[in-house]
Amino acid sequence: MDIYRINDIGELLEGNSYVGRGIVVGKSEDGKKACAAYFIMGRSANSRNRVFEEKDGDIYTAPFDASKVEDPSLIIYAAVRGYENDLVVTNGDQTDTVVEGLKKGLSFAEALDSRCFEPDAPNYTPRISAMLTFADGDFRYQMNILKSVDAQGTDCARYTFSYPAKAGLGHFLHTYVCDGNPIPTFQGEPERVAIPDDIDVFTDKLWNALDADNKISLYVRYTDLADGSVETRLINKNQ
Repeated sequence: MDIYRINDIGELLEGNSYVGRGIVVGKSEDGKKACAAYFIMGRSANSRNRVFEEKDGDIYTAPFDASKVEDPSLIIYAAVRGYENDLVVTNGDQTDTVVEGLKKGLSFAEALDSRCFEPDAPNYTPRISAMLTFADGDFRYQMNILKSVDAQGTDCARYTFSYPAKAGLGHFLHTYVCDGNPIPTFQGEPERVAIPDDIDVFTDKLWNALDADNKISLYVRYTDLADGSVETRLINKNQ
């Protein structure tokens, strides 16, 4: 087993019907851009009734048909927010927790210490988060997962991973291993994946590899490290 293998994200996702929500962060192969991506999937009608909306450079989930919303508490939130030289990406309202924590002088991990997995027994869906920190023409990034220590949801295990940005390398963190009942929680370290130079190549590879029935929305953001310019792609299955 090659622990340093850099995987093709399309190959990791192909044939897996349900990995839940996922975050990818890394640096393009040419070393010139920072990549951040977030996607959502859903099995229930409530989960599938969503789209991504962009407001002032931040990304929010929103209902596709407001009249059909059953429970907005875990499905409507800010997914991507910028604050000073940080970009925060998460799968829930802990995006706001991190940003508010940063404003108070807390670190990424310290801010997330106040949160735990989602209260959706029996799945106890993990909260996954990432933060890119830009400085001196480069960036570093951290990823975090908060998940139940047991099948009963009695307590929360907390894992934070810190990475230097390396050309062509990204890390992929998702909520579930695959479909199931209950759904098996993600295990181990974030997976190593290749980050191509072209945002369209990466967007297409990711979107096309996600299960056609369960995928809902995808957001990809490339930031030029030389001038700070941002290029984005946003795809909603519900149009």
